[in-house]
Amino acid sequence: MGQTVARNKKAYHDYEILDSYEAGMALRGSEVKAIRLGRVNLKDSFVKIIKGEAFLFNAHISNLETTHSHYRPDERRERKLLLHNKEIRRLFEKTTKDGLSIVPTSMYFNHKNFVKIKIALAKGKKLHDKREDLKRKTANREAQVAMKNHFYK
Repeated sequence: MGQTVARNKKAYHDYEILDSYEAGMALRGSEVKAIRLGRVNLKDSFVKIIKGEAFLFNAHISNLETTHSHYRPDERRERKLLLHNKEIRRLFEKTTKDGLSIVPTSMYFNHKNFVKIKIALAKGKKLHDKREDLKRKTANREAQVAMKNHFYK
């Protein structure tokens, strides 16, 4: 993985990540420049498979004021994801049969400077699962602080 531009922390909070895939994206106009500047928000975005093609919905990529073009794509438009047919079939099968969701977890530039998005098959967490995760993280953090304080005394 190259330079990470955006992460979807909410996905890790709301879902249990089972399997991840790397996909390319079909972008328009100045979207690549906006992504390079970090003007991306994946917070409430999700992936749907429609007629054998994968699309990213609700991802926000801001328009740049500095571009000279009059063409400005909608900031929250659906964007086609570039995956192999085999991967799309596998994702479609898992979402329909097992009731799983497909969520984007991060967006980055790979070593060839192409925009890539990491998507994941995910299972929704229940409220008590989220609470358990929070308790575990808090306990780990407190243990780390205690170890650090003990070590430096």
